[in-house]
Amino acid sequence: MAREPPSVLIVEDEPDLADLYATWLAESCTVQTAYDGETALNSIDDGLDIVLLDRRMPGLSGDTILTTIRDRNLDCRVAMVTAVEPDFDIVEMGFDDYLVKPVSKDELCSIVEQLHLRSSYDDQLQEFFALASKKALLDAEKTEVERKSSREYDRLQDRLAVLRVQVDDTMQELLDQDGYRRLCQDLTRDTLLEETY
Repeated sequence: MAREPPSVLIVEDEPDLADLYATWLAESCTVQTAYDGETALNSIDDGLDIVLLDRRMPGLSGDTILTTIRDRNLDCRVAMVTAVEPDFDIVEMGFDDYLVKPVSKDELCSIVEQLHLRSSYDDQLQEFFALASKKALLDAEKTEVERKSSREYDRLQDRLAVLRVQVDDTMQELLDQDGYRRLCQDLTRDTLLEETY
């Protein structure tokens, strides 16, 4: 399934490392870099898809930037890419994924692809459920004759059919990724364990 390349902001206080990450992602993404928290906050906007965020930086920390992103209700995915080992404080943090440095090119590219795919899936599901709700309302309020004579209703049904295929394809693509498959398996196992006890 063809998707627009994601726009990625790399927030990293080590310029050489930020530039290396940018080089790795340049072929598949639109990339910006910010070498400090202030620049990052000024670069973050609604058009951004993914933020790769270092936690420890002089001045504004990655944690503060993450809080600001979530407070602004920006619709972007955030992956912490940091040397800070995860601890229990991460439970309340609003990031989407967490990589501990050093990271390889494959790890970085994979996490960006996965976050972009998850965003696509979320968008597709939101549109699907919004249209399904409209269809259900029209089914309840309009007669079959009225529905059959409506071009808008035909277009609605066609769009729902296309979206159903896209959602299925995207879900399959997510499941084909080993990391996502393991995550789903872990969640299922944990849910079953909770229900058992």
